[in-house]
Amino acid sequence: MLSADRAWTLEQNDRRLTLFAEPRPYEVGLHRHPAWKLVLADAEAVTTGGRAVSGPGLLVPPQLAHTCRTRTGYAALFLDPWLLAGPTEITPLPAPAVRRLRAALPDLDSAYVELVALTGAVPAGLDPRVAHVLRYGALAEEVGLSPVRLRTLVRESVGIPLVRLRRWARLRDAVGALSSVPPARAATDAGFADQPHLTRTARTLLGRTPASFRAAR
Repeated sequence: MLSADRAWTLEQNDRRLTLFAEPRPYEVGLHRHPAWKLVLADAEAVTTGGRAVSGPGLLVPPQLAHTCRTRTGYAALFLDPWLLAGPTEITPLPAPAVRRLRAALPDLDSAYVELVALTGAVPAGLDPRVAHVLRYGALAEEVGLSPVRLRTLVRESVGIPLVRLRRWARLRDAVGALSSVPPARAATDAGFADQPHLTRTARTLLGRTPASFRAAR
């Protein structure tokens, strides 16, 4: 279980899972991220079409615009879009599944195994060239592809434009650095033009500001 003093955590492993947790209820504005999001809390999410979904936990698919609020402290786990194959709508999770997943944290590998068992499917493996670019930020020429061919391969295999995936990776890097450096430094180190650029991106992809992450520490 996540202890109450872990008000802010962010960890990654070779499966590119990202986790953060807060001990308080929270609400985020309308946003759309290119990742799977698992919310482990008494939560409610509302899509842009006005459909509200609530439950002990929620699984939100990539690219779905939504707001989200929790009634308790929560853990949020983000997974790269190629790591799961599952529903295209927000799915409420039963309480036993939420308990198993929370018990598996903060061991992200164990949580991933539980989540795969819950959704029942894993996508086919990525083209090795695409996998290398997505994991290491390599350029097209480094994997023997033209930029156009690389963008096409990524969109065909992941379903999300490469530029959006790279922006998500920069945002994760910046948010991860907020625990140790000021927002302006986190922004430039992660490749954003400046701190306002980071703030706009965070609002778009996460529904909250970088300042809110620092306040949660």
